Amino acid sequence: MCTIVQATGSELIRMIKSSSRLRSLILGIFLVTSPLVRAAMSEDIFGPIPQFPLSEDGMRIHQAVQPQHPFTVTGSTGAILGLQNGNVELWALPTKVFNNLHLTAELDGYTVPIDLNNVAASIDVYPDHTTITYSHAAITVRQHMFVPVGDQVQGGIIFFEVESIRKAVLTVSLEPVMMQQWPAPYFGRPSASWRTIGTGGAFVLSTDNPLIFGMVGMPDSTSGDLPPYQERPQTLPLQFKVHFDPSQDQHKFFPLIAEVSLQGEKNSPAAIAAMEKHLVTTANGLPEVYRTTRAYYNNFFDDRLTVHTPDLHFDEAMKWAEVAIEQTKVRTGDETGLVAGWYPSFDSARPGFGWYFGRDTLWSLYAVDSYGDKTLAKQALEFLVKRQRADGKIMHEYSLTAGSLHGDLDWSNLGFEYAAADATPLFIMAVADYVRTTGDIEFLRSHWEQMKKAYAFDRAHDSDGDSVYDNSEGTGWVEAWPPKMPHQEIYLASLDLASSYAVADLAKLMQDQSLTASASSQARHIAGVVAEYKLNDGSYAFSRNADASRDDTSTIFPAVALWQGRELLPDPGRMLSLWASHHFATDWGVRSVNDTASVFDPISYHQGSVWPLFTGWASLAQYRAGRPIAGYAALMRNVNLTWAQDPGFVTEVLSGRFFQPLERSSSHQLWSSAMVLSPAIRGLLGVEADAVHRNLRLQPNLPASWNSAEIRNVRVGDDLYEIELKRAHGYLVGTVRSNRPTVLCLNGSGTCHDPPVSSRTISLALPAVEISLPDQELPESGSLTTQPRVLNESYQGEEFALTLEGLAGTTVDLLVRKNMTEARARHPGIRVDGGEAIGDRIRVVFPPGTGFVTQPVHISWSK
Repeated sequence: MCTIVQATGSELIRMIKSSSRLRSLILGIFLVTSPLVRAAMSEDIFGPIPQFPLSEDGMRIHQAVQPQHPFTVTGSTGAILGLQNGNVELWALPTKVFNNLHLTAELDGYTVPIDLNNVAASIDVYPDHTTITYSHAAITVRQHMFVPVGDQVQGGIIFFEVESIRKAVLTVSLEPVMMQQWPAPYFGRPSASWRTIGTGGAFVLSTDNPLIFGMVGMPDSTSGDLPPYQERPQTLPLQFKVHFDPSQDQHKFFPLIAEVSLQGEKNSPAAIAAMEKHLVTTANGLPEVYRTTRAYYNNFFDDRLTVHTPDLHFDEAMKWAEVAIEQTKVRTGDETGLVAGWYPSFDSARPGFGWYFGRDTLWSLYAVDSYGDKTLAKQALEFLVKRQRADGKIMHEYSLTAGSLHGDLDWSNLGFEYAAADATPLFIMAVADYVRTTGDIEFLRSHWEQMKKAYAFDRAHDSDGDSVYDNSEGTGWVEAWPPKMPHQEIYLASLDLASSYAVADLAKLMQDQSLTASASSQARHIAGVVAEYKLNDGSYAFSRNADASRDDTSTIFPAVALWQGRELLPDPGRMLSLWASHHFATDWGVRSVNDTASVFDPISYHQGSVWPLFTGWASLAQYRAGRPIAGYAALMRNVNLTWAQDPGFVTEVLSGRFFQPLERSSSHQLWSSAMVLSPAIRGLLGVEADAVHRNLRLQPNLPASWNSAEIRNVRVGDDLYEIELKRAHGYLVGTVRSNRPTVLCLNGSGTCHDPPVSSRTISLALPAVEISLPDQELPESGSLTTQPRVLNESYQGEEFALTLEGLAGTTVDLLVRKNMTEARARHPGIRVDGGEAIGDRIRVVFPPGTGFVTQPVHISWSK
């Protein structure tokens, strides 16, 4: 950088004109004192970096490596995706720079090369970085990886820490790719040339398209073998040979830095020189770039919701779910949107579901609203609004390369962007939730015309004349269904119902009396149609055909009618019991269809696999319907998945028969992690904000084993609150505090007119007796479903009735909590029919037989 500053005026102008990258660097000198610029101004060397401290406390997942399990390190500009044995690919979004990273070591006097990937021992995951440790008796190598926050560096950074008993040569091998995300055209494997930089060097990666090129470099390295032009064409991995001397390098980091061309930048000597300069600058600025990233995550929960309960496992899962959503943010230009998920692309050009998705975003925004990230929710909605079709339809999928393709590919004609029908009603619902929780009426006002267009689109697409949105404008939920695709799914009809109520609420805020009345009337009409899906046995059909016949398959999809808190599914008891039973609920989540259905296939995408998304729907439905034991059981299955595959993140889809993710399951899936948060916050904790009317709903459903809970940073509009919940003498006492006096009503209706205060308390009566199942962990991989569950639960006077389900001949001990008031304390005894009371437990023995059987239990007590 200093050589640029010392150039003559004419030379400087010529150099600036030659490269947009240089223009940005020069502007950085004069306009921004960034860490990278400061580093570049202080030194222009390319060498190892003195070790700097990495996160060691706070959130950490430490596990033994499972070599074929995936891991993901992602951020708004890059992704490092791979397997826990260290075989990774690096993306500077939207470009995959390289894949198949492989490490070997050769030690002086040790005649056998050491394959480090084969000795990958442990993985440590923090919000700001991930480390894989390779352990051999003679050498330890730690591979640290992170994606910087902000816009200082594009892509991910990998740096190595080496400890060795002797001098060693670390060989870092990789396969160059330089492939933009599908469906951008691919221009073939890039050619590579070595460029010496100080005591290290870099490979320049050139493709047949002069607009797509890059560079990968390491300090203190030399090139491995590069076949000469005269040699027969062959593909060899690129190799960096790093020479390590323990007497000099024991406390240094060796970074692997990748650079890619900027939009519109052409491959030229000047562009390559500028890219080299930026690579060196990035390497020298690495300590400060990491400190910025670390500080961001250290302060991440300063204004986002956290919980503190007797279950530290639960508390950590909540935090990781918020981080998981944060790390699906991707920035394109000045826009930020949410991609559906991450998974290594391996030999393909798509990193899992690493596209922007409409419905995935919209289902997940309920979680974002719940934990209080107003900025992210608004950014995501703005991203979708910008891509609303002229007729009002909301987008479904959008590739990261859709807006900047090289070549003649027309994204709009590929059929992906508006393929699904459900994003449009979901958009209306999500906007209503955002406005209610944030009080951002200005957002609604500025986008009211787009809202009305979305609703008009739904009303205009009713192909059979029943005035209910159907599948004529794309897939509802399923993308395949035997024997034929549905005409109108209960899923879509339920979303149409919920979105019609949402429009009525929003129109009232906008003082549009005509639309309020028409949308309310439409909602009542749709409610009647949804009620017609009910079958004689109390379950609900999957879909209606154009001739009014039905597909009577029982599925998870009616659960979406219970998502909003309104009673939009009449008499749901039969479905709730089915969703809690072994016919739907496995020990790792809820299937999409009943396992007795003719279409059931446990490894199909839509007809029997387990999605944490469905598990979240089922959990919140159970909580909404007053069945907290079943709601908690489903919720905890999602919570436990946080540690099951990709550490910290919840996978997309698992087998409906055995505990095992499908091979193509995106291991870091946006809405899967969101389904830890939404049912936990809105169901278990019972917290929902209405900032427009200054109300806070507080209806907790704490497990019987919890005495208390604390919720921090509950957002109502721009205000943050702390909630303390404690059991006391038959009541759950909630204390809500803020750091300044505010207007807020607890469990109020209408607009709150209470005077501003800093603390308020509410006492909620508890049932006299509560029970909980034993803690249920995830089973071993490949296991079948065996755990007991509660199918239904109801209080009637001084009785509590349960129906349990378990394997024939097995036993379960239920925890009993007696919430006796002073009057009841004089007669604390309880009577149990169907089980045996033993201290604070009720032992239930399931009848003999085969498979799962049921056992009713009645608990009664006297006043």
